[in-house]
Amino acid sequence: MATGIKQQDRQDAIAGWGFMTPALILFAVFVFIPIFFAIYFSFTDWNGISPPAEAKFVGFDNFRVLLFEDGIRRADFFKALKNTAYFSLGVVPTQTALALLLAVIVNQRRLRFKSFFRTAYYFPSITSSIAISMLFLFLYQKNGLVNQVLQTITFGAWEPIAWMADPRGLFHIIFGWFGLTLETAPAWMQANMLSLSVWDWLSGPSVALMGIMILNTWTTIGTMMVIFLAALQDVPREVYEASEIDGANGRQIFFSVTLPLLRPTLFFVVTLGLIGTFQVFDQVYVMSAGGPAKTTLTVAYLVYRNGFTNSQMGLAAAIALLLFAIIFTLTLVQRRITEGKKE
Repeated sequence: MATGIKQQDRQDAIAGWGFMTPALILFAVFVFIPIFFAIYFSFTDWNGISPPAEAKFVGFDNFRVLLFEDGIRRADFFKALKNTAYFSLGVVPTQTALALLLAVIVNQRRLRFKSFFRTAYYFPSITSSIAISMLFLFLYQKNGLVNQVLQTITFGAWEPIAWMADPRGLFHIIFGWFGLTLETAPAWMQANMLSLSVWDWLSGPSVALMGIMILNTWTTIGTMMVIFLAALQDVPREVYEASEIDGANGRQIFFSVTLPLLRPTLFFVVTLGLIGTFQVFDQVYVMSAGGPAKTTLTVAYLVYRNGFTNSQMGLAAAIALLLFAIIFTLTLVQRRITEGKKE
């Protein structure tokens, strides 16, 4: 009897490994092996053109150039990191709030044409980002639809701007309203910090980057809405009925019942948003190529530019590993927060 059970277990294990092997092979070829070579090349001066065997091992030189050695490479890395951080800080809260609002709206039992609205809100998420980026380039032109609508709303008071060619930081524009410029800024704002002045760190997202942020938010809220909608539909109806019997109004039910029950989903969506925004590339590539004045240069685009434009694949691999470390750290922080909230 025992022999028969062991033989059956052995057959089940063989069958299990048989089903898993194709997926494991694909995972190894397209994930593990590329990660290994990315780590290896980050310690070399490989240019991406010559045979990899000819690459010279340089140790931690690529990381030293990026993090500790003053120069244009370090300045570009921290400028890209600053732009990416502003991008994330602007997009993630906005897309999360809008996605939750849309999910609550389309989850209403009395709402008519639910399927139409759900499809309409989700459609931008499955549309080619390249096509949408090209469309927004036309909308953002100086005589484009965006400026025309704003002129109409403001009765001609709006001064048309070329959105994707404006390098001014939004915070710098606000500072200017109060007479604060680089020349009149206090000395501590002009001090150098990580190859950039404090004034540059406080620039905020540029007008061009804000245009990409609006586009990115519009194309991602659909996916986040679907996640929130699935979580909302898992909330037991009895919980809402009990709250209504206790006399709670709609606002109290939302903040005291719905939000606490959605907390794990909320942090999951925020984590996805952080990962996505720190990896933004395609929209930057199509709409601005990192300009104007490098104000839309992101870390992911910097990886591409160094690797495929400047033929510095070793440096690009080092930047990619630093980006991975940043995303991994943020993910761990989000996980820790989520676990703490569950307790």
